[in-house]
Amino acid sequence: MRNVKLGCNKIVYGEGAVQALADLPADRKRAYIVMSGTINKDLGQLKMVTDILEGAGFQCRCNFDVEPEPSWKTIQRGTEDMREFEPDWIIGFGGGSAMDAAKAMWVFYENPQYTTIEETLPPNTIENLGVKAHVCCIPTSAGTGSEASRAALIKDTELHKKFSIRDMNNRMTPSVAIIDPAFATTMPKGLTAGSGMDALTHAIESYVTPGHNVFSDACAMGSWVAGYKNLATCYAEPDNLSARAEMLASSTLGAIAFSNAGLGIVHSIAHTFGALYGVPHGLANAVVLPYGIEFNAANDTDVKYRYDELARFVGKDDLYDTIVELRALLEVPDNMKAIVGDEEAVMGNLDHIVETALGDMTFAFNPVKATQEQMRELIIKVYSGSTR
Repeated sequence: MRNVKLGCNKIVYGEGAVQALADLPADRKRAYIVMSGTINKDLGQLKMVTDILEGAGFQCRCNFDVEPEPSWKTIQRGTEDMREFEPDWIIGFGGGSAMDAAKAMWVFYENPQYTTIEETLPPNTIENLGVKAHVCCIPTSAGTGSEASRAALIKDTELHKKFSIRDMNNRMTPSVAIIDPAFATTMPKGLTAGSGMDALTHAIESYVTPGHNVFSDACAMGSWVAGYKNLATCYAEPDNLSARAEMLASSTLGAIAFSNAGLGIVHSIAHTFGALYGVPHGLANAVVLPYGIEFNAANDTDVKYRYDELARFVGKDDLYDTIVELRALLEVPDNMKAIVGDEEAVMGNLDHIVETALGDMTFAFNPVKATQEQMRELIIKVYSGSTR
């Protein structure tokens, strides 16, 4: 038996979707808006959101304090502020960091009895959700898909480790996702590339996990095709609203796929370089992805067949080559050394990197169970770079 959750209760998609904020059902009419920095305010995007909410009778409070990778301390501070304001809607507005932080704050706002991250980790069931408030997410980048996923990724800056807060019954999925391409046109080219490759990684990894199923497959295929066909256009033509809308849809579908099937070794290595060396998540996935494809394909013929299927969906023959070509168009480095340049320090820390990647929650879903030595060899390849 499978417990399948195909995204939010409501997804509003396309140009003008932001107007749906006026229809959020509420009694207290208090909206707590979580963002990563002031960029949305500086660009005038926040005013678009607050004007609609205030026109519908909402009182708004904003939290700009979320880091690029939200920390446990930030979640604690935001939760305290939220308890004072008592919102009935929590709005994550921005990239994955803002949306993940909003969902994590929601968990602790609803459950004051929880005081540690560990109390919220699987295989738990979060006690209270949707009692005090609901969550609406408005993505401004196409990558994490947090607007439709069941988890929130939080970093413990003291342990240098990432944790996935999630409810095993999928109840952490936001109630509403508003997918409006107008908010994505201002993304810098580097973020467009990194976040887009993150979305494609979600589609590819979820398509080959042992837990993949007909529902996750459908979402993964749709995510992959829409993402592959539009990412290079978004990179070259930032104001192309049609391409931006398709990339946002790709991101949302990818999140639904991995929420129902899991991820794999690409994410486990990317999470590790992110936690230990601060490599942005999307960029880390973009670097690691071809190496992960090569490793899995070489060790599992069924996975190789499914990779070939994905390539054929976009008129190609080989998924590895397809990703390498796309990555070059997006000007993404082909190895981690180009980003984390201190080779001596990295190689000296290799044992810890290997152990961290093997212990990452996403590694459990990889179709090939890499040994410690295989993981070591793969990470050296990722760092130093090599051609097939």
